[in-house]
Amino acid sequence: MIIFSKYGLEPGSVHSLVKLQSWWWKDLYKVCKERGGKGWFQEELSWKLGCGDKVKFWEEVWVGSSALKSLFPRLFSLSLNQGQTVGEVGVWINSDWRRRLTWRRARFEWESSLEAYLFTLLSGALMRRNDVDVQVWGKEEPGLFSVNSAYECLAKQSRGTQFDVFNFLWKTKAFPNVIVTAWRVLLDKIPTR
Repeated sequence: MIIFSKYGLEPGSVHSLVKLQSWWWKDLYKVCKERGGKGWFQEELSWKLGCGDKVKFWEEVWVGSSALKSLFPRLFSLSLNQGQTVGEVGVWINSDWRRRLTWRRARFEWESSLEAYLFTLLSGALMRRNDVDVQVWGKEEPGLFSVNSAYECLAKQSRGTQFDVFNFLWKTKAFPNVIVTAWRVLLDKIPTR
């Protein structure tokens, strides 16, 4: 958020003047917004739910391993809560949070079974009224980032050989100590004969 505010961008906006920015900003923008969508780094982030004031109920990963709109596209299309945060889709009654989903119309019988499955999934989510929502790295427990897990994500993304990842690293403009650290991790991954 600090970087977005420094460069006068809104999160999620497409910035046509990225080519005029520093190489560091361009590389960061590529990681975060590859091909106009989410980058590989953002794909691996999820939310640890607090009070629900930052997490989009349907659009972001906060319960399970996929966004609810991907798991329940039919219910998403019927929902009047699109774009709302988890906190906005319910109310606190004493110390309990109660969801209050609203729909465009009554659900058909088969849609009601989807709704029941959605509520079962949601019953596993725990909201904490006095905590903040926090993004976490999904590849490591307890959600902390590591270079090793980032390498594994890049290796899977390239869908090529291990040396394709080396090629990606050679083209990355980064501070020398970052590149040395990345190379060290890569060299440790190569099997010796």
